[in-house]
Amino acid sequence: MWFRNLQIYRLPVNWGLSAETLQEKLAARPFQPCGSQDMSTSGWASPTKDDRFVLAVGGQFLIALAVEQKLLPSSVVNEVAADKAEMIEAQQGYKPGRKQMKEIKEAVLQELLPRAFTRRRKAYAWIDPVGGWLVVDASSPARAEEILEALRDTLDELPVKMVKTQLSPVSVMTAWLAANEAAGNFTIDLDCELRAVTDEKAAVRYVRHALDGKDIQDHLAAGKLPTRLAMTFDDRISFILTEKMEIKRLAFLDIIKEEAEKQADATDMQMEADFALMSGELARLIPALLEVLGGEQPDGVI
Repeated sequence: MWFRNLQIYRLPVNWGLSAETLQEKLAARPFQPCGSQDMSTSGWASPTKDDRFVLAVGGQFLIALAVEQKLLPSSVVNEVAADKAEMIEAQQGYKPGRKQMKEIKEAVLQELLPRAFTRRRKAYAWIDPVGGWLVVDASSPARAEEILEALRDTLDELPVKMVKTQLSPVSVMTAWLAANEAAGNFTIDLDCELRAVTDEKAAVRYVRHALDGKDIQDHLAAGKLPTRLAMTFDDRISFILTEKMEIKRLAFLDIIKEEAEKQADATDMQMEADFALMSGELARLIPALLEVLGGEQPDGVI
């Protein structure tokens, strides 16, 4: 349940959907496994492995989208279709044309789909009506769009926008590395990627390496810019900040998980305790990060 990546979106002002209404809408579109001719299916599932479609704790909501996909590589379809095409050529005396090959591949696909293995996964989103955030645990905007599109279909509309800041992450990370010090309650860790803006796109990566040496300053002086920087917030959360304002490799340090375990011992509800701690920490992290990046861009600014 602990998020590993953050794609951050801003909810509209006064977004007032209640947990009960959200539960009702998600329950109307539950996950169904793939049928014999389905390549993939998706639908809402319980984030808590019970009958709840919304985990609501302290005004915060956790939801989960289940996705099932058939594992049927195109190379397998093409191989079987080629074998069938050879048989048809032997029967009719000439190679199948483009239209006939398309029909052969479609028939092969329908034949193989019922026997294909399936892979199932869950995508999670945290909705914070209080702070006005919708945060998807996804490694890219494209993967986050999967759950956003499902929400749009379920709720009829979802007028969210990706968060953009007044200062670019690249410019701020450059200043931090040049000064060897981050702003606010942030500290610089030991991972970084620097990339040149020339056509060659030369890049250098540091992994578990001190970033306060002369070599870093030389790369910055040569025009390389940071596209990824490892950081820690308030000695409680570590993460990688990217040039696109994405948060990756998010890790909640042991002190937070220990607090969650203590709360769960008292209440016998580990999932609720974990989510309460996670959402509380992220509700502190996101505004603090936006502040050191100059704040959010107002509407209409591109």
